[in-house]
Amino acid sequence: MALPRRKLKIVVTVVMVNLFIFILATRFSQERNGRNKILIPSKSFWTKLVPNQAYWNRQQQIQDVQNNPILTANSSTGYMPDWLNDTDSTSDPCQPNFKVTTQMKDYNSLPERFKDFLLYMRCRSYPLLMDQPSICEQPPYLLLAVKSLAPHFDRRQAIRQSWGRAGLIANQTVVTIFLLGNATAVDHHPDLSEMLRYESSRHKDIIQWDYRDSFFNLTVKEVLFLDWIQKSCPGARYIFKGDDDVFVNTYHILNFLKGLSGAKSRDLFVGDVITNAGPHRDKKVKYFIPESMYVGSYPPYAGGGGYLFSGDLAARLHNASQSVALYPIDDVYTGMCLKKLGLAPEKHKGFWTFDIEEKYRSNPCAYKSLMLVHPRTPQEMIKIWTWLSKRDLNCQ
Repeated sequence: MALPRRKLKIVVTVVMVNLFIFILATRFSQERNGRNKILIPSKSFWTKLVPNQAYWNRQQQIQDVQNNPILTANSSTGYMPDWLNDTDSTSDPCQPNFKVTTQMKDYNSLPERFKDFLLYMRCRSYPLLMDQPSICEQPPYLLLAVKSLAPHFDRRQAIRQSWGRAGLIANQTVVTIFLLGNATAVDHHPDLSEMLRYESSRHKDIIQWDYRDSFFNLTVKEVLFLDWIQKSCPGARYIFKGDDDVFVNTYHILNFLKGLSGAKSRDLFVGDVITNAGPHRDKKVKYFIPESMYVGSYPPYAGGGGYLFSGDLAARLHNASQSVALYPIDDVYTGMCLKKLGLAPEKHKGFWTFDIEEKYRSNPCAYKSLMLVHPRTPQEMIKIWTWLSKRDLNCQ
């Protein structure tokens, strides 16, 4: 009988030890979760909204609140501060917003390009002067959208004769369009409207809107183009968007796209990506942005010389752009829209927006593995395209 008693004693001991451990663990858990005491918040649940002093940041704050269904649903409770209504939403957004002249303390000392941008920053809709509504009747595999200015006829013609040659390239449908604004006399441009109308009727590839075609308004061109795609070319599978002084290896782009599928294809956005950048504070720099306009760093963005993205993503960028305040640098703005979508551009070694080494520039084989190189003259575009189009080009 001694052996069973010993076993019973061991079993009882083990049970008691386990029960003790269970009690300690339960007590510790209760104390940790605060069940035995009343927790009093150390600060208010809602953080008071404080306006950012930089004008763009403050406009984005306003957009974020206006697009927040929880905050807007409770706007009648008096929670919303007055500064969130500093823009008259009932007025025509395409009329100059003179409020900005008092909302930015250094407005009067800013360069004219800033003043013009700020006055019309709310406007996102401009009349079409020239359109090609049937250009995407057959949805293209690749849409080449080129930012151009009215006087740049030689660049457009060189692109038509080289990398922007529309039709079938490598058995894929390619469509080329040129995106223009209105080159006004205010910027000392000669009146080329008659010649432009002839060019449009001859080539049927010009899309022009009636807004001032300036460097800071390239962002306007961006949002108008995204809107145009949804209305006139929603079936484009891939889109290249770039400047009219770049050379694009359309052959290599088509070859690259051929290997894409799934999420890689849907979320495609590649180019020469710039990271850890911020606004230039030097007034002599073309990209100068004062602190009164913007504070903070920039999201990753692809250089505006040219980038490649999917038609699926173009639709999402269009939606995201509606809730991102216009910013005067278009490639940074596109990076902001991508960030809004939770995406970032992908760096591709084939994009050279700051040119290749000088010793390689006259070598045809140097361009075979590139997608884009900047800058190139119209004559250089035609010459490089001729090199790449030769069947006997041997690059071992």
